[in-house]
Amino acid sequence: MSWTHHGGRLAEARAAFGDTGATWLDLSTGINPHAWPGAGEVAIDWARLPDESELRALEAAAAAYFGVDQDYVAALPGTEIGLRLIGTLLSGPARHLAPTYRTHAEMVADSVPIDSLSAASDGIVIVANPNNPDGRVLPAQALLAAHDRLRARGGWLVVDEAFADACVTDAPISVAPHVADGTRLIVFRSFGKFFGLAGMRLGFVIAPRAMIAKVRALLGAWPVSAAAIAIGSAAYRDADWIVTMRERLAQDAADLDGMLLGRGLVAIGACPLFRLVDVADASATFARLARHAILTRPFDYDPRWLRLGLPGSAAALDRLERALADG
Repeated sequence: MSWTHHGGRLAEARAAFGDTGATWLDLSTGINPHAWPGAGEVAIDWARLPDESELRALEAAAAAYFGVDQDYVAALPGTEIGLRLIGTLLSGPARHLAPTYRTHAEMVADSVPIDSLSAASDGIVIVANPNNPDGRVLPAQALLAAHDRLRARGGWLVVDEAFADACVTDAPISVAPHVADGTRLIVFRSFGKFFGLAGMRLGFVIAPRAMIAKVRALLGAWPVSAAAIAIGSAAYRDADWIVTMRERLAQDAADLDGMLLGRGLVAIGACPLFRLVDVADASATFARLARHAILTRPFDYDPRWLRLGLPGSAAALDRLERALADG
């Protein structure tokens, strides 16, 4: 089933389940359904190549938002590409903590259970925090302790924080502020998931300066578009929207949890942008929802798992509930 590889395959879903004319509700990707509203108002000069000073201004805005020094930040045309580039720059035994993103598995074949982070002591370890698809959040201190063990033996810790922006916790979960030249720590951040603008294909790598220089050399000139630079710079500076959106996403996730519980489903995960549910036959539930023009995300490695993004409105939540009830 192709939908187990990535979310967002609406064209394939229409072809497989028929196009009745109903507007599809795409819950397969874990992307904020409330996009940053200023994108259409940002002036973009499409007639010239982006200026390097504008790119550096974007990286400065992102760095301030991440709480890191600008020298440790490089913009990427999406974290997918950045992760694969890093995979070519690091050498030695590597493994990823599983279950997690398919990209991590494609970068590094060897995996260990996510619970084994405390035992990691050598080589390269790739971990997502918050994790996908189960939404597990690891304390920053646990990641930093793993990094210290790895660094002591010449290893690296690579942390994919694609969903970190949406998480509001009592203690910080991001390890990005700990990146420095003396560390062997690399962090990735995504723009599109939290800001709801995945089509921008904008991400960032945060790493020691020597690694940043290598990434820049591989990316070459103009690594991201003029639109990504202009919109990303403005969005990262919109502090009021960021605070308000985190609160809204937390409430949306709580509403989804309540609805699922009412249908006898217990939501798993602490990332507000998506929930994982355990059902007897996830494939059948996926197909039933698809016949109602609702796209979700099943997983080929666990026939009981189904991931749901936020519906985005009371009407969409009600539509999802009615489709779940139509069994």
